[in-house]
Amino acid sequence: MLKELIDKFYLDQQKSREQVHFYITDAGKCPRAVFFKFKNAPRKKMDARILRIFEKGEYLHRNIFNILYRLRIGITTEIKIPAQEIVSGRADAILCIDNQNYVLDIKSMNSMIFKNLIEPKEENIYQLQLYLHFFEIKKGILLYIDKDKQDIKEFIIEYDPNLAKSLLKDFEELKKKIEADIVPKRFDGWPDNWQCQYCQFREICSMADGGEMNWKEFKDKIESIQIKE
Repeated sequence: MLKELIDKFYLDQQKSREQVHFYITDAGKCPRAVFFKFKNAPRKKMDARILRIFEKGEYLHRNIFNILYRLRIGITTEIKIPAQEIVSGRADAILCIDNQNYVLDIKSMNSMIFKNLIEPKEENIYQLQLYLHFFEIKKGILLYIDKDKQDIKEFIIEYDPNLAKSLLKDFEELKKKIEADIVPKRFDGWPDNWQCQYCQFREICSMADGGEMNWKEFKDKIESIQIKE
């Protein structure tokens, strides 16, 4: 009884709305999934358990922010990047340690993933590179937190201007496809890539071909199948 009420509370918080600009967290993500978000394509809702896990991660962020304030090393937290035409984002914090500025990006995960984390995740590096680019800071810190055991790992990342420019170029190319209604090809490694495993658009992606296609035609296909069901 109570479980159902709590689950419903979390599920009711989900809103499917059309995306209007890129987020820095889209860097390194499947272009097709990002395209579908822009088009507000049908997606599978996350279950309440996953939403509670995300909420727990937010609590851990808040705890780290409190520690930064007490250590007096946090210049500012949850700071938006300067206004951009194509992308928006908000860094967790900008720090000053030993007279050196850093952009901080906090990631939380379960113990199994944390234990096997030898180097920072590629998509996390991409996101941090864009923060470094827009804030014009040369170094960043990826801070990984074990949600279960509260262990911490950190990686210092140097700004790579070529990588940042490449990521922005990818956004520009994807923007052209979105405006032209061209669905990008499937992500490399489909369907075993970890992004595919957790993708909310997995079902409709499996209905499509692997290559690029016309969105309007594919949308008609989706709607006709939904009507039949």
